[in-house]
Amino acid sequence: MSTSPSPTASTPAPSAAAAPSATRTAATPVVTPSVAPLTKAPGRPALGWRVRFGVLSLIWGFSFLLIKVGTEAYAPFQVTLGRLVFGTVVVAAVLVVKRERLPRGTRTWLHLTVAALLLNALPFSLFAYAELTIPSTLAGICNATSPLWGMALSLVALSEDRPTRRRVAGLGIGFLGVLTVLGAWQGFSGLDFTGTAMALLASLSYPVGWIYVRRTLAGSGHSNLSLTGAQLLLATAELAVVTPLFTSFPDSFPVVPLLAIVALGALGTGLAFLLQYSLVSDVGPTTAQMVTYFVPVIATAAGVAVLGESLSWSTPVGAVIVLAGAALAQSRTRVRAARPAASGRP
Repeated sequence: MSTSPSPTASTPAPSAAAAPSATRTAATPVVTPSVAPLTKAPGRPALGWRVRFGVLSLIWGFSFLLIKVGTEAYAPFQVTLGRLVFGTVVVAAVLVVKRERLPRGTRTWLHLTVAALLLNALPFSLFAYAELTIPSTLAGICNATSPLWGMALSLVALSEDRPTRRRVAGLGIGFLGVLTVLGAWQGFSGLDFTGTAMALLASLSYPVGWIYVRRTLAGSGHSNLSLTGAQLLLATAELAVVTPLFTSFPDSFPVVPLLAIVALGALGTGLAFLLQYSLVSDVGPTTAQMVTYFVPVIATAAGVAVLGESLSWSTPVGAVIVLAGAALAQSRTRVRAARPAASGRP
């Protein structure tokens, strides 16, 4: 999904610069580790945040449908490259309007290169390849496992995140939901293992990237917009190098798939980050991250209604279990984060 976002993004398009206080959960595709604290602007009204929340949910939910349509005529790497190009153009335009510069420093750019790979280039490409063989509904539900992967990794990689009964129970319930979606009791019959594994690996890539960013770029002093612009630019450069090596130039440019790629980039990557940024600024990361629970629902509805994808009972039931597990695993973290004595930060 999340530059975000985003809706990390994918899929949201997460960025290296979304929201720091949310990194204590280390597990949401909507709010990713930040390099500079975000606080609500003094006196800035939160009027209209519900509309932005709904639009962001729709954009990231429909991203999986757009990927499926794009891959009908273009290679997965080409879909990802196009997505990144149009997403970068949107963010670059905002940078110009706001007269902000890209970050400086070789070390920062090296860390952003890794972040671009883990949070953009790799997961975007994996989702595109996955949807060659699995429905967009399944890809959207696999994306919802990012909070579970993130929580599990944070318990190992982040010293301040300690295992609790609630977290362990949430992880267990969430992965039970994954097995339900995949039809484990039927021996995973009718399931494309490679495509599903790619989608799950893409979902795993996000929290790995968040933790990396949290360890390397936190407190760099650069603005969120500046860092995200640099990250998307680097991800575009990475795909520009890889794509010609594995694909050939298209013989034709079918309009509908091309428009899907444009929308995927301009809306699902560029605009989605800006919406995510404004939501975190206005209502905080806890509320903003709730978009995570709407994305798989919208992705499933879009796949069934628009693309006519089939849906067995285990898919929505398993998705509900996954989301319940993710919510349970993160609920304790939100409570602890609200206690000043727990971390010394609001």
